[in-house]
Amino acid sequence: MKNKAQLLYALTVFISASFGILNAQSAPVGPEFGIKGGANMSNLYSGDVDDKNAIYGFNAGFYAAFPISDNIFIQPEILYTTKGAELEYNSDFVSGVGRFRLNYIEVPLLVKFKLTQNFNIHVGGYASYLVDGKVTNESNAGGAFDFEENINADDFNRFDAGLSAGVGVDFDPLSIGLRYNYGLTTVGKERSFLGTNYTFPDAKNSNLSLYVAYKLN
Repeated sequence: MKNKAQLLYALTVFISASFGILNAQSAPVGPEFGIKGGANMSNLYSGDVDDKNAIYGFNAGFYAAFPISDNIFIQPEILYTTKGAELEYNSDFVSGVGRFRLNYIEVPLLVKFKLTQNFNIHVGGYASYLVDGKVTNESNAGGAFDFEENINADDFNRFDAGLSAGVGVDFDPLSIGLRYNYGLTTVGKERSFLGTNYTFPDAKNSNLSLYVAYKLN
């Protein structure tokens, strides 16, 4: 009798615990809203992508995540992000560094898969609008060739779009992630000079972002 009572007690505890676990797993997942920001390593590419002329910048903005199942989310974002490239030059007469910076309002649209409670991958695309930009040059010629000029954004393609993929680690309410954006749109516009058509810069954006996100709800 005592053994049966112990068995019944153990079975009751097991069923109660199992029911609690099932309830926890099936609890509705709500939308998330938060802020995020981080560092960029950007480049312009015309053939193979590399980090030879990378320039460093930042990204900052807001995100939301809407569940379509317990572990799959649609995640739109709106970000201010910097892109561009850097070129080091060295000749017999002068050497220095030229920097080409482009500033965008960017709207990624991603599908996020939570593979575990603390790890996710996300894939999708982005569209962005060129706000402004700047070209700078720093040389060893005592300032003779140094300059800093704002670009006319209308001389470039205002709209950019591309593919996005990344990974993230979640420590509620903080997340840390790494994302790569592969641009599909040429940055420069086609122009004509003395009857010859050319595109400058005839290149596309490449951008690697390290970010930290904070969930507000």
